[in-house]
Parts: sequence; structure tokens; C-alpha cells
Amino acid sequence: VPFFFISGSDFVEMFVGVGAARVRDMFVKAKASAPCIIFIDEIDAVGRKRGAGLGGGHDEREQTLNQLLAEMDGFQPNKGIIMLAATNRPDVLDPALLRPGRFDRRITVPRPELKGREEIIRVHLRGKTISPDVDPAVLARQTPGFVGADLKNLCNEAALLAARENKSIVEMSDFEEAADRVIAGVRRKGIILSKEIRERIAYHESGHALLGRLLPKADPVHKISIIPRGDGSLGFTLQLPLEEKYIVSEEELNDKLITLFGGRAAEEVVFNDFTTGAYDDLKQATKLAKRMVVEYGMSKKLGPISLAREHMDVFLGEEIVKSNEHSEALSSLVDSEIRSLITESYTKAKEILSNNRSMLDRLASALLEKEIIAGKELQELFASLIPETVG
Repeated sequence: VPFFFISGSDFVEMFVGVGAARVRDMFVKAKASAPCIIFIDEIDAVGRKRGAGLGGGHDEREQTLNQLLAEMDGFQPNKGIIMLAATNRPDVLDPALLRPGRFDRRITVPRPELKGREEIIRVHLRGKTISPDVDPAVLARQTPGFVGADLKNLCNEAALLAARENKSIVEMSDFEEAADRVIAGVRRKGIILSKEIRERIAYHESGHALLGRLLPKADPVHKISIIPRGDGSLGFTLQLPLEEKYIVSEEELNDKLITLFGGRAAEEVVFNDFTTGAYDDLKQATKLAKRMVVEYGMSKKLGPISLAREHMDVFLGEEIVKSNEHSEALSSLVDSEIRSLITESYTKAKEILSNNRSMLDRLASALLEKEIIAGKELQELFASLIPETVG
């Protein structure tokens, strides 16, 4: 079956009428080759909602879209032509493009689940000489949220790391380092940190890890590192769920929020001040607290309501500035609840770390010595640390 491939951006030109002419030419060739398949990649480049562009209803892109709509389901029948298209922005497409008779079947391609990641990893391990200790199932559990391209990059990066060290086989340690590169970036070997900064980073990451270990609903801690990475981070704590999560409880979100404050709380408990190192943690925590109050109805004062705003018209792919949908009193209450949730979580984080200070000290000391603690070694370390009180 003949297959015609074209990118959505190929239709749009600065000259008026070129895009519409290309649409007509494409369908003339398709009709002559029927039965056939036409695939348009990144269709949002030409199929955005009309009336949202700077040129009003007469710009080149809208003329191209009008011609495409007419060719797909106009007076001229298109027997034997199957239309396929792909986009990662279905929310910006014109409704007329999605009505029955045009693109009436929508298939969502989500991120692969645990089993899917395992199968993808097996595909990309073909042709590579790997050590018997490399288990695709374990790698799949360690890579939640990875898409196919990420997993391909992971396997190729592991093979490159093994080749650089003149290894004849790719070992599990190579995959561990490759995963760290994909998640947090390449090691920054040239950076030199003072003893005081390394100690502060160790306590920061130990704060995250200790809360992740002590809080019952927090995701298990998989790895702690104080090695600077290419994304600007000076260390990271990796927490991985035991299984795929499709819904999350309020208790799980509360524990996640407390864990996010672990780094800053540890700095304050140990050094009686804090640094800019918790910038990203604070950003994530604020975003999570806002969603808990505004979207998930997890506020005692507001009750089980969602105040999330619906998407409105699209302007060049961005939301138009929306009018205020809520009263000042309600907006003030929302802000108060978000602040209250953040304050309670931060106070709880400091309380737990203060009550388990000796455990925090021992964990930070081990991290300063080893720089990376993961897997079985990390679990043995946690088992040897007996908490004074969970708080």
C-alpha cells in the first residue's frame, strides 16, 4: 500500500496559497495511488484552532487548514484513502478537524508501563553483550516515567560507558550510571567543593532520604548521591515507587510534601540557617501544595471542590490571560490554605529530623565517605540505623 508522509510544517509557507496548493497536490497523488495511506506528523502546525492567530481568518495557515478540511470530507469522495496524523498537543487542534468523517478516532499513546518498559529495554539490549547480572525487569522498575526514547538512550549510554572503560560486557553498574546521566545529567568532574559545602550537601540529601525512609507512605529511597551533575544539581535523592501508581492518596501526597522539605529542614536543624540549594525543592513543593488545594479538594476549609480553571481559547499555543473567576475572599482563602499546608509540612519535616538527629548524622557521615549509596548497601545502612522516634 503506498504511504505518503508529510510534516505539518511543510504545508505552511510565507507565500499566500502555497499551503493550500500543497494540500491539493497531495490528495491528487493520493487519489491516483488509492488505496493508500497519508500520514501527517505534527499536525498541530497546520491544524490549530482558527481565529487564534495574528492574521485572523485570512492568514496562510487557516487557508491551508480550510483546504485540508475540504479535501478530507468535502463534496469529492476520497475512497481508498486512509488519513493518519500525530500530535502531542491535541488540545490546540481545531474542532472541525476532529469531527466524524475526518479524524474521528483518537488513539492516546501513554508512557509505557512497567511491563512495556521491560519489553522496550529487551529490544534495545539486542546486539549488546551484557553481564548476567543485568535484569531488564529491575531496570524497568528503576525507570518510571521513561518513554521509549529515554530507554533507548539509557541502553546506548550504558554501552558507551562500558566501551570507555574497555569492558568486554555491559554491566549493571554501567546501567546505573547511565540512568543517573539521563535523570540528573553527566558528572561534573572539574568542580571542586569545599569541605563545608560537601557536608551541607550531604546533610541536605540525607534529610530527603531519612524522611523518605521514616514516612510510611513515601516512595522507597533507591539512591543517594552527592556527586555534582550536569543539570546544576550538587546531589540528588532518588525515590522509586514499588509499583505503577494510577491514583494517589492524600496521605501519600502529604508524605511527599514533607519529604520535599527534607533538604532545607536538615540544613536548618544542623546549621541553623539554609541556602539556595533547596530552590527546586521549594518550587516542586509549592506546586504540589497548590494542586492539592485547588485541584484535588484536599483542603479542610474549602472542602471537596475543584477550583482548577478550564482551558480557554488558544493563542499561539499558550492560554490567553483569563479573567478572575473567583472572589477576592475565596482567592485569599486558597492562598491561606496553600501556605498553611506548606508551613505544616515544613514544621513536620524539621520535627522528625530533630527527633532523629543521630540517625541523620550517621547517614550524612556515610554519604560523605561513599558519595553514592544505593540498592542493597542503602537498605543495609537503613536497617542499621535505629530511629530514636519517628515523630
